Amino acid sequence: MKKIQMVDLKGQYEAIREVVDRSIAEVIDTTSFINGPEVRAFQKELETYLGVRHVIPCANGTDALQIAMMGLGLQPGDEVITADFTFAATVEVIALLQLTPVLVDVEPDTFNIDPEAVRKAITPKTKAIVPVHLFGQCANMDAIMDIAREHNLYVIEDNAQGIGATYTFEHGKKVKTGAIGDVAATSFFPSKNLGCYGDGGAIFTNDDDLAHVIRGIVNHGMYERYHHDVVGVNSRLDSIQAAVLRAKLPLLDAYNERRKEAATKYTAAFEGEDKIVTPVLVGEPDSHVYHQYTLKVKGADRDALVAFLGAHDIPCGVYYPIPLHRQKAYLDKRYDEKDFPVTNKLVEEVISLPMHTELDDEQIAYITSTIKAFINK
Repeated sequence: MKKIQMVDLKGQYEAIREVVDRSIAEVIDTTSFINGPEVRAFQKELETYLGVRHVIPCANGTDALQIAMMGLGLQPGDEVITADFTFAATVEVIALLQLTPVLVDVEPDTFNIDPEAVRKAITPKTKAIVPVHLFGQCANMDAIMDIAREHNLYVIEDNAQGIGATYTFEHGKKVKTGAIGDVAATSFFPSKNLGCYGDGGAIFTNDDDLAHVIRGIVNHGMYERYHHDVVGVNSRLDSIQAAVLRAKLPLLDAYNERRKEAATKYTAAFEGEDKIVTPVLVGEPDSHVYHQYTLKVKGADRDALVAFLGAHDIPCGVYYPIPLHRQKAYLDKRYDEKDFPVTNKLVEEVISLPMHTELDDEQIAYITSTIKAFINK
C-alpha cells in the first residue's frame, strides 16, 4: 500500500507533470512573472468556468476576503456576521479592517452558518454576511440571500473550500458557488480543490463597478502607473502560479468527482456504525465537493482516535479544535456560550480523514477498518 497522505500533491503532480513543467518553463522564458499573459488567460478561463462576469486574481485567499470588504467600502464599526466554526482568516480580515465581527452558530448537519442565527444577530450596524461553504458543502444561499435582500446587506461568499460546487436554488436555477453573492473570495493554497504551487487567490463579482474598484485595490490603488486613485494593497497572483492553475482548471470537475467517489466509499464503509456520523449532503449531488471528509465521533474519545490513527500511520485533521469566539484574538464580552451550542459540540467531535484525488480503495479500506477497530474495541 502507498503511504497515506492527508493531501497527495505529489501523486496529483505526476499525472500532469508534462503540461505543468512546460507551462512553468514558458513563463520563465518570457520573464513575464507578474500580471503576465498566463494571469490574464487564467482569469478569463475561470470567469467562463464559474459563469461570473469578473475574476480578479490576487496573492492569497485571505487577501481576497480583505480586498472584497475594502471594495464594498465597509467602514470601521460596521458589523459583519460570519460563522463561529471556520478558519480564522474569515474573521481575521474583518478585525484587520476595524470592522466588528459578529460570530454566530452553525447548522449541526452541514456545519455551515445557521440562517436563523444570522437573522437574530442583525442590528442597525450590520452591513454584510459572510457565509462559508465549509468543507466543500454549499451554505444555504436561498435563506442567506433572502435575509440580505430583506435587510439591505452585502453577501460576501467565502469560497476557499467550495470551488467547483454548484448551488441549486429552490426555483431550480443552478449557480456555481462564488457567483451568488455580491462578491466572493477564494484561495488557491496548494491543498485546495483547485490549488497552485504556492500562495494564490481571487475575488469574483458580477458587479462591473465593484470589479473596477477591486482591480485598483489589488495593485496599490493604481489604474494608471503611479496614479493612485484608491487606497490599495500589493496583492497579485504571479504568472507561474497562474500557469499551474491553468493546467489544473480543465481537470477541476474530474478532481471533484474523484473526491466524491472517495467520500461515497468512506460513507459506505461506516454504514451501521452508531458512533460515527458521516457527512450529510444537503441539496443536489453537485452541491458538495468534499474539500474535507469530516466525521462526527459520538460516544468515543475523538482525541484518542486521532492518536490511534497516528500510531497506525494514518494522518487526520481536527478542523477546528477551538471556536473562534474562544480564540484569544477574538474574545468579546458580547458572546454568550449558550449562543454556540452546535459549534461548542463540534469542536469536541469532528475529525477529518485523508481526502484528495489520489486516494485508492486499499487506502480507504485500511483507514476505515482502523477507525472501526478503535470505536468497537
